[in-house]
Amino acid sequence: MLIIGHRGARGLEPENTLRALRRGIECADFVEVDLRLARDGIPVAIHDATLDRTTDGTGPVKGYTIEELKRLDAGEGETIPTLREVLKLVCDRGAGLVVEIKEPGTEAVIASGIIDLMPDRLILVSFNPESVAMAKRLLPGVQAGLIYSKETVVDPVGLARQVQADIILPRWDRVSREVVEQAHKAGLLVVPWTLNTQEDVEEAARLGVDGFATDDPCAARRYLQASGPARVHPNRTLR
Repeated sequence: MLIIGHRGARGLEPENTLRALRRGIECADFVEVDLRLARDGIPVAIHDATLDRTTDGTGPVKGYTIEELKRLDAGEGETIPTLREVLKLVCDRGAGLVVEIKEPGTEAVIASGIIDLMPDRLILVSFNPESVAMAKRLLPGVQAGLIYSKETVVDPVGLARQVQADIILPRWDRVSREVVEQAHKAGLLVVPWTLNTQEDVEEAARLGVDGFATDDPCAARRYLQASGPARVHPNRTLR
């Protein structure tokens, strides 16, 4: 199973910052960031639509220019990174990157920014099926995934295939052996979120998932090593 550092390594460092990404890269195969647009159309790494929880700013992210956002403290003296800063870091470190598209309609701007500095290993994901489909059209050689958490997504495998996704990313409590088997039969990878205990990692290995997101990649690496070698399906891989 491959390890994805959730928002870099949000259990250890301020989430979605370069500091968190550097920490996550120490042990993760991929690091993940959430992208939204500043008022002047620059993609930035931040999870919430508002600044209040993760910075010393207030109000909507889209209400600020990039220059204004850069004056804010995102924790431990870190600033909110731009997409370009994230790409440069992961490319310099040879890490894989998972980009979550938070806002429908921003796919073209994000894809345009990625094309200029594309990592060797890149996955685009979203809760929004249309965003997944658009990502595949804009960057057809890149893997894309459908995230879901609610019970209202009654056929995630079918929906993922409909939008040409390569991966489903269910919330951990939505994972079952049946879901994993259905996805694998359809040629889809299964990458749940967010696994932070040894028990969860061992259960994920038993169910046969292909990777998982975690807030503490180095702890997850230790859990994997303690549980022994993982079985790998030759026809399924996160690139």
